Amino acid sequence: MSQTFGKTSWKRFAVAMVPGIAATAAIGVGLANNALAASFNVSGQRFKVTAADLDGQNFAQFGSYDFETNGTPHAVAISAFDTATIQKMCQSVVSEPSLLGLKLPKVTLRLEAGNDPAKPVTAQNLLIDLDQLNADAEFTNINIGQDASTLNTTATSGWKDIAGHPKPSGALGFSQAAPHAHLTGVQQTAWATSAGTFKLNGLSLKLYVGDDGNGKECY
Repeated sequence: MSQTFGKTSWKRFAVAMVPGIAATAAIGVGLANNALAASFNVSGQRFKVTAADLDGQNFAQFGSYDFETNGTPHAVAISAFDTATIQKMCQSVVSEPSLLGLKLPKVTLRLEAGNDPAKPVTAQNLLIDLDQLNADAEFTNINIGQDASTLNTTATSGWKDIAGHPKPSGALGFSQAAPHAHLTGVQQTAWATSAGTFKLNGLSLKLYVGDDGNGKECY
């Protein structure tokens, strides 16, 4: 399935995790019923994500493009997990809204979950479109250089880009895959994300207006 994001930044604010996490209905992004998600139309605004620890099964990653509604393309790495457990997740986005041509004060939205070690964030069939990732990472039996068209994880099964094309093959289809991945000290920027199921234990969501949002981004 595919999802389309409008020009309003709140519709695109997805609760994300590296290499891939989902969305929350509280901010207007619907969860996919399964992981057969395509690339997204995006609002043109990225969001930041951090996590103390992410442990995931059946990791896969390959390249694609997302497009703003005005047609502007953004190169992204499509990252996926069949399942993931995340400790101390934070996501933030800064919006500068306008109304009838009048520029309004900036709004910073910060979301946290999984701060209790006994109640982490959990997700299944995760897909995220990211363009920057910093972390300490350990991959088990990783295969680097695999043809993307041969990826067979649940999260990537049936994936198609915004034009309806399947995962690329050959020189344009460079990918990597591993049955297990463990990342710590995660910092990420992303354009969009989706998941089949997403459980946010200990969810906290706060809005900061104007200068009250200074220093409130996750990093």
